[in-house]
Amino acid sequence: MLRLLAIAFALFTAVGVAQAQPAAGVEYRELSAPQAVETPGKIEVVEFFWYGCPHCYNFEPLLEPWVSKLPKDVQFRRIPAIFNDEWAHGARAYYALEALGEIPRLHKPLFDAVHQGSRIRVGDEAAITEWVGKQGVDTKKFTAAYHSFSVDSKVKRAAQLTQAYRIEGVPSMAVNGKYVVVTDNMKSFTQILSVSDYLIEQARKQSAKTATK
Repeated sequence: MLRLLAIAFALFTAVGVAQAQPAAGVEYRELSAPQAVETPGKIEVVEFFWYGCPHCYNFEPLLEPWVSKLPKDVQFRRIPAIFNDEWAHGARAYYALEALGEIPRLHKPLFDAVHQGSRIRVGDEAAITEWVGKQGVDTKKFTAAYHSFSVDSKVKRAAQLTQAYRIEGVPSMAVNGKYVVVTDNMKSFTQILSVSDYLIEQARKQSAKTATK
C-alpha cells in the first residue's frame, strides 16, 4: 500500500512539474521573424517599458534584483515601448539620460517622480527638464541630447522594435530576439521573471546545440 502511494505521489508530482513548465502560445510566444541581438555571443533579455506605466513602476522593485543576479552569459537592456507621441517623449527622456550617463542614477528616481510626489507627466518636456535640473543635471546638455540626432535615431528604432516584437502592453519581456513573455496570462510579476528564466535556459540550450554542429 505504501509503495502504491509513493508511486501515485511520484506521478502526481511529475504531472505538476509538466504543467508548471511554460508553454508556447500560453506563457510565451515565439517570433516568426527573430530580431538581431545587440550583443552577439550573449543571451539578450529586453524589458519594454514606459515611464508612465504604473505596472512597470511596480515591476521595477522585483526586476532590479533579478537583473543583478543574471548569469554572465546574459545581457539585459531596456527599450522604451512607443505607441504614440507621449510614449515617444518618455523614450526621449530615457535616451537623453542614457546619453549623459545618468540612467544608473536617475532611472528609478524618474519613475518615482512620475508616480509619486510631483507626478510629472511623461509627455511634458519642460517638466522633465526642470526635474532633471533639480537632480544636478545640466539642463542645456539634457535638452541638446533630448533633441539630438542620436536620440532621434534611438527613438525611431525603439518604435520599430515595439512593432517587430509585436508588443501590445508593458511591461513586456523578450529573450534573445526570439521569445516574448505573454504577460496577459501572468498571475504575478514573479511569474513573468520565472518564465523569463525558463526562456533564458531554452536560449542557452539552443546556443549549445548550434555550437556543436
